[in-house]
Amino acid sequence: MSTSHLPKITYSPAYTIVPTYECFNRCAYCNFRTEPGKSQWITISEAEQLLTQLYNQDICEILILSGEVHPHSPQRQAWFQRIYDLCELALAMGFLPHTNAGPLSFEEMQQLKKVNVSMGLMLEQLTPELLKTVHKHAPSKIPEVRLQQLHWAGELKIPFTTGLLLGIGETEEDWWETLEAIAEIHQRYHHIQEVILQPHSPGHQQTFNAPPFNPHQLPKVISQARQILPPDITIQIPPNLVKDDEWLLACLEAGARDLGGIGPKDEVNPDYPHLHEQELREILQPATWELVPRLPVYKQFDDWLSVDLQMAVKRWR
Repeated sequence: MSTSHLPKITYSPAYTIVPTYECFNRCAYCNFRTEPGKSQWITISEAEQLLTQLYNQDICEILILSGEVHPHSPQRQAWFQRIYDLCELALAMGFLPHTNAGPLSFEEMQQLKKVNVSMGLMLEQLTPELLKTVHKHAPSKIPEVRLQQLHWAGELKIPFTTGLLLGIGETEEDWWETLEAIAEIHQRYHHIQEVILQPHSPGHQQTFNAPPFNPHQLPKVISQARQILPPDITIQIPPNLVKDDEWLLACLEAGARDLGGIGPKDEVNPDYPHLHEQELREILQPATWELVPRLPVYKQFDDWLSVDLQMAVKRWR
């Protein structure tokens, strides 16, 4: 069978730049954050050095992933400007930026649309119950605040990625309710590219004392998600969090079709190294899946982008 006829599994060749690890939220399962004032923000010249080293490595997506500065902090404007400048730099150097920096104001999203080909924010779970437990000290995890982002992204025509975090104290009914909310918003704006189903995977820094989400449950969740979500939304799973090759393949059989950004380090789950592209090919090929790189913006959204961004995307297409 020629590879052109094999079903395709996509991934984005990506590199993550973190403007700051400082975050005013304290989510109990977080292995990413540092206390505000305790770590240096990345400078533009440091970022330029990093990006220069990526030339000729076939890396396309620059994920700008940041800890959050409080919306009313005197540092908010400087933080936002740093994110904007990093996106602008990545674009100028020939890469395609995708920002995920927590909830933003409508105006901030409007600004970042100029320098991002797509953006993202995990819904995690819509149940307010988690505000009493893992999100007790995380004001930006209020479900309505996060849902608002999905609406604004739709209004602004921003190609968007969202997702669920599984195994943080929610119920099975909560999964379906969160997926139904995503489906409903997408049917209104048609802007959601991917939904990530991310299993909770304990790390060295977190205070949340719970086992990892059982990967054997993932195919069932994916299968049900595929029933709930419109067919033009791709389901993404992080392969480094599904340790068993057999279960990774079972997730694909159940309807997952994307493996997300694959780069040197998973900043959100630093205890779980990314699988290299070649390792993934070796897992997928015997099962007759073809691994194909993609851009951080899906082709059907190209005409939502500004002329400058369309030109940048065209060079990669």
